[in-house]
Amino acid sequence: MRAAYAAAMERLYLACIVVSALALVAITLVIPYGVFMRYVMNSASSWPEPFSVLAMVLFSFVGGAAAYRAGAHICVQMLTDAVAPAVRGVMLKLADLMMIATALFMVVWGTQLVRVTWGQTIAEFPTLSVGLTYSPIPLGGLFTLLFIIERLWLGPPPPSSIVYRDQPLAE
Repeated sequence: MRAAYAAAMERLYLACIVVSALALVAITLVIPYGVFMRYVMNSASSWPEPFSVLAMVLFSFVGGAAAYRAGAHICVQMLTDAVAPAVRGVMLKLADLMMIATALFMVVWGTQLVRVTWGQTIAEFPTLSVGLTYSPIPLGGLFTLLFIIERLWLGPPPPSSIVYRDQPLAE
């Protein structure tokens, strides 16, 4: 069971990274297009800015879950490094509890936000539900919660994990 969960979290992490990277690439391509159309062609397009905002929401919440698993999330490391090891352990457990609360908040209230706004549309994308555009919030919370469970149950990702593939090789 533990091995299956760890393998599933590895696949989920990879999916989060791919989706986040694609969203970032899309933003990188769409913003210059919008600038070019506005200032060079003198014909502003209405969709690049709202598209970029939607892609940034996707990038932020799904990428944030991946960053948590990789241990690259915002952490007050200077503070935890300055205290005794016993206190550090308590502080890190408290941080895990706070992350659980944050992830649950995102899942519960993000789902409510999706439900409430599902019938609304975006002016620039009339066939796109506003609720669908908010769905990265509860999904990101769910993914983060799954990564927290992995961390508490199995510990950090194993050294063979894709999380560490971008690390420099030992000399």
